[in-house]
Amino acid sequence: MGQGVGLPVRNMIRVVQRNARVWWKYKVPSLVGNLGQPLLFLVAFGFGMGQKIQVIEGHSYLQFIAPGLAASAVMYSAAFEATYGSYTRLSTQSTFEGILMTPITVEELALGEVLWCALKGLLSGLVMIAVMPFFGLWPSPWTVALVPTLLVSGVLFGAMGLIMTALATNYDFFNYFISLIITPLFLFSGIFFAADTLPVPTRQLLRFVPLAPVVDLSRMLCYGELLPGWWLKVLVLVVAAVAASWLAAVLLRRRLIR
Repeated sequence: MGQGVGLPVRNMIRVVQRNARVWWKYKVPSLVGNLGQPLLFLVAFGFGMGQKIQVIEGHSYLQFIAPGLAASAVMYSAAFEATYGSYTRLSTQSTFEGILMTPITVEELALGEVLWCALKGLLSGLVMIAVMPFFGLWPSPWTVALVPTLLVSGVLFGAMGLIMTALATNYDFFNYFISLIITPLFLFSGIFFAADTLPVPTRQLLRFVPLAPVVDLSRMLCYGELLPGWWLKVLVLVVAAVAASWLAAVLLRRRLIR
């Protein structure tokens, strides 16, 4: 039984290792591309609007938005890798076909891709957290618990991106995903405003926004302030990540096995 479970895990890790070796050659431009927008927003909004907005939920505006921007860095990095990166491996380079010539199955390939995207997203999120002290922000020891949280969120957004890859016919298809899903998530997940100030129907709607619980958990853990209902946010995040990964594997199998 142990060997039967261990083999798929090893195959998934092999997929991750293959992608990591390729990424390592281009790590600097990759990190700059993934972290450029969140860092610019941190500087522009934190120091710009932060002069006008004094305190939100007991924190300065810069302190308020920084954890959410770390969560958004995970989303952007995982989603972009699972779309443009995975589609290149699927279509342009035919890497997936080569991998499937080995004992690795479509499901192992899909989950390996999702895991790789999650790890890449986690790296971007951790870099954002690491630079926070340079802006005068000192996370609490609870930030350690943010690592698995960001990893699970990376799985969710990596799986969402792989779903789009399995459906895509060309690179232009991803413009819909980025413009209609990822960008609105970035803007309307509570990164830049307190959800408690919104009307009740809007607050209820935000509960179904995938990035919103990640932003809330990131803010709680960064400053060591666990609020009631935190466990429900964790549960929603885990369930969504598992469901999206399952759907990504199903759709990728449909795309590859004809």
